[in-house]
Amino acid sequence: MRMRRCCFLTMDDLSGYVSDDELTIGPLRDLGWGVELVSWRSKGVNWGEYEAVVIRTPWDYQNDPELFIDTLREIEAVGTRLENSIELVKWNLSKEYLRDLEASGLPIVPTIWSSGRFTNKDLIHWMAALASDELIIKPTVSATAQDTYRVAGYDLEIAGRFVGRKFMVQPFLPQIVDEGEFSVFFFDGVYSHAILKAPKENDFRVQEEHGGIISSIEPEERLLALAATINDAVTPRPLYSRVDMVRSGESFALMELELIEPALYFRTDPDSPVRFAAAFNRRMNEL
Repeated sequence: MRMRRCCFLTMDDLSGYVSDDELTIGPLRDLGWGVELVSWRSKGVNWGEYEAVVIRTPWDYQNDPELFIDTLREIEAVGTRLENSIELVKWNLSKEYLRDLEASGLPIVPTIWSSGRFTNKDLIHWMAALASDELIIKPTVSATAQDTYRVAGYDLEIAGRFVGRKFMVQPFLPQIVDEGEFSVFFFDGVYSHAILKAPKENDFRVQEEHGGIISSIEPEERLLALAATINDAVTPRPLYSRVDMVRSGESFALMELELIEPALYFRTDPDSPVRFAAAFNRRMNEL
């Protein structure tokens, strides 16, 4: 059988990161797909050799988002299918997409959007507005918690990290430390699996690169229903999505909707690589 060719878009060096995308290669091969890994920074790639390019682990794209988008344009320009689409990537690139979701009536973590200035006066104002004596401050374009800070007082060095940048301010949520952050995964609009990510002791970041502890869960009905509603709000329908939420009172609030390069934690559910491969193959055969 002649193998169809697809590419997983990655980065030059994944050292220090945790990725389990290789678990999908066997199920994809069973469906007739050969997978190659190519860095998004590679030069001279003939993207037209692939039927599809799946954005998977380009976890340094935030350092040069314009160049990253240029690469995606090159891929689409030769007629190669890009998953997720460049339309979704451009919308999801800045966390300001959360404003769109909030405007549509979906619950997000309370957020103040700011740009280019972080003074002690600003900090006092943000704490009052968010009714919190600790804040989370992070850029609107970031990944793997890069330049994400938990602050309880003014820090000149941290303030300097945001000069000339757009950033967002949120209340520190103790439930992140006490319980964790929930991630719910969908492949081609269909629920696949869910996990709970908890930070290591004396930290607030849940990413594995920062020592986060990952566990498989069966999501509560309210969690799954809200995650599905959020996922259904996305157009066009993504091949993959990760809906990150935190408990909020009797329900949940959206932290992030990951559509570009989310870790999909295939190792936490042995059937998830098969579901992913089937979703991808179905979409490609529908073309």
